[in-house]
Amino acid sequence: MTLHLLTAEIGAGKTTFCAALAEQARAAGWDVAGILCPPVFENGIKTGIRAQNLRTKESRPLAVAASFDLRPSTFDLSLGNWFFDPAVIAWGNEILAAAPPCDLFLVDELGPLELMRGEGWFHAIEALRGQNYQVGVAVVRPSLLQTAQSLFPHAQILRLPASPADLLRRR
Repeated sequence: MTLHLLTAEIGAGKTTFCAALAEQARAAGWDVAGILCPPVFENGIKTGIRAQNLRTKESRPLAVAASFDLRPSTFDLSLGNWFFDPAVIAWGNEILAAAPPCDLFLVDELGPLELMRGEGWFHAIEALRGQNYQVGVAVVRPSLLQTAQSLFPHAQILRLPASPADLLRRR
């Protein structure tokens, strides 16, 4: 079992890296589980975030930008410039709790909700600590890396750029 904390600045391609890693792992016959959070863009502007179950590829709208004019009333959990849907967070936590055992366990991302407020993907922290996977990857922004390292002191730090194939070869 190997756990990696994947870190890079905003817009560096962390989610793109995780999506490519998941596809390469699937192609190699691995059981891939966890949550991917791809952005939603409209006219080149990030207006939302989706949550995707990596086993089933089902996805749901997770967050909308505060500047988004048509914010649904269910998106009432505020963090910075984003409003999150608590029902989708609960759905994601069910997925994360049921993900292990698996070969590749991905969590995109452990952010301020999880590491500072004890909300968000809190089941991910338990599942990552349970170590019931071959390779674990948790996305963490640089400003929260020290906090994540205190939770996972044996995790390896993976800074982009790196290739998904390099990570899968470490199995």
